[in-house]
Amino acid sequence: MRLYLKFLSMHVKSQMQYKVSFFLTLLGEFSASFAALLGVWFMFLRFHEVEGFTFQQILVCLGTILMSSSLAECFGRSFDRFPQMISNGQFDRILVRPRNEILLVLWSEVDFSRFGRLIQAVIVLSYALFTCGIGWTWLKVVTLLLMIGGGTVVFFCLLLVYAGISFFTIEGLEFMNILTHGGREFGRYPYAIYGDRVLKFLTFVVPLALVQYYPLLYLLDLETSFMYMLSPLGGVLFAPPAYGFWRFGLRRYTSTGS
Repeated sequence: MRLYLKFLSMHVKSQMQYKVSFFLTLLGEFSASFAALLGVWFMFLRFHEVEGFTFQQILVCLGTILMSSSLAECFGRSFDRFPQMISNGQFDRILVRPRNEILLVLWSEVDFSRFGRLIQAVIVLSYALFTCGIGWTWLKVVTLLLMIGGGTVVFFCLLLVYAGISFFTIEGLEFMNILTHGGREFGRYPYAIYGDRVLKFLTFVVPLALVQYYPLLYLLDLETSFMYMLSPLGGVLFAPPAYGFWRFGLRRYTSTGS
């Protein structure tokens, strides 16, 4: 942990060498995600509800998913750029170092510009939680924390799977953006509104619904079972197969010779 904090310090100093560039990028990230918020707002100028969910309740979905994806992309950015690490030979150098290769890839890059999205997520979520009529209890506070933590794990695992695919293709496959960027964009609304098949896929295959839709029902008192409260823990179960796929690809990796 001490070593990781040292790496974080190095990344902060590196990115702050060009302060104007950093803050402009931060502003760009904030503005880009602001378009998603405007889309939801324009929708509710015409419709008062979406599948029975109000504007403030929808913002809970947007805020939690945006916060989770921002944290995952901030600290797992190196896995999103992993194809470049393979093609330029950087990963070959990692393999000869006496540390776990996932940790070394993880430490190689941290993108603090994603804090632009994170700031917006905090603002949106703060507004939504105090205006959507949730009767707060300690259990619901825990549920909210599980939603954010579980969502971060799921998005991070998706980046790990994306990196694992690169062992076989060298270049990353863009279809994974359907699950990473698409999961964030579609997560502006409860996943159930996209139909039963999509909900089942996002429950049993890529467990994004476990960290968004089901715990949301518990927060809004639409469901009272503790299974809905604890459903974000199911998202953690996505980690072993994601790691297993990474190890499977690593065993079949051959150097690019760069």
